Amino acid sequence: MINEDRLVKLFRDLCLINAPALEEREVVRFVKDHLTQMGLEVHEDNAGELIGGNANNIIAWLRGNKPGAPKIFLSAHFDTVEPTAGLEIEERDGVFYSASDTILGADDKGGMAPAIEAVHCLLENDLPHGDVCLLFSCAEEIGLKGAEALKIEELGLDFGYVLDTGPPVGTFVTQTATHDKLDITIIGKPAHAGKDPEKGINAIQVASAAIAGMKLGRIEPETTANIGIITGGSAVNVVCAEVRMRAEARSTSVEELDKQVGHMIQRFEEAGREWGARVKIDHERHYDAYSVASDAKVVTVAQTASRELGFEPTLRTTLGGSDANVYNTKGVSCIVMATGMDKIHTHDELISRKDLIDTAKLALQTILRAAD
Repeated sequence: MINEDRLVKLFRDLCLINAPALEEREVVRFVKDHLTQMGLEVHEDNAGELIGGNANNIIAWLRGNKPGAPKIFLSAHFDTVEPTAGLEIEERDGVFYSASDTILGADDKGGMAPAIEAVHCLLENDLPHGDVCLLFSCAEEIGLKGAEALKIEELGLDFGYVLDTGPPVGTFVTQTATHDKLDITIIGKPAHAGKDPEKGINAIQVASAAIAGMKLGRIEPETTANIGIITGGSAVNVVCAEVRMRAEARSTSVEELDKQVGHMIQRFEEAGREWGARVKIDHERHYDAYSVASDAKVVTVAQTASRELGFEPTLRTTLGGSDANVYNTKGVSCIVMATGMDKIHTHDELISRKDLIDTAKLALQTILRAAD
């Protein structure tokens, strides 16, 4: 029932449109035209205005033909983690790769194309279904910004699926972590490094002292912490007066997360006092965790569909975030549906033709089961 050639063409077409976060206008226009030609009711919100981008979220409806069936959604995001201008796609042994010096963009075109194909099949075959909404967001990769701007709580949806994680196809993410961000600035004192080093306070040294005694990496099985960016200094002959750092921590337990973040803040503050430096810390809760019960309808429907296609519908926990974190926080129940995208956020990213097709089959089967 899935039109495999059409699906693969759509996937390739989507990947070939350059769409870094906040610059997705071209791919949004392409998808909007494509969905309109399919006969869907297509709406565009004002997310770009709210988040400083040049594109908006897309909300597209296929109205149901089965009274009383739940209203569900399929979701994916437009943007990629880096530009893909000049992308060349290569297929080897049924697997798609980037043959150029860019990522492929299967995250999340490998979710978007199957979602669209599933709805296309509903239309072509007049299959029984409730209202189905396609939600395609912008600026997901830089902090779920499009999802934050989307007023999903006003759409009257019952539940849905975010197609935005890696294999195996047929599995689902029902639990994720809460994610905190830290922006740290250590302010020391400049001095000439050769003439008067003792008159300075080296912010790099203060940062080193703080980090040396800090727990980082995997703290507990489902708690992690990382310092990812450090910048500072003006010249090699000047005692470094300021260092800026960006750090994060994640955990499925808010209690453990608060404990870890408190520890990190304490280490920076103690080092600042020890060396006589000032420390400024901006702490932000980036997004909240979600945990969906295994007997929730959104889960049982998906697992039934997965089994019917011969998959093993394992329920997974991940420390990564997605639009599902935002949608659950806004009161709309959803889980993440696995796709074939693999080695994402790297230039070795790939996705197989078979996984693209299987994801589309699963999305379609899930819609049909939701209507039963």
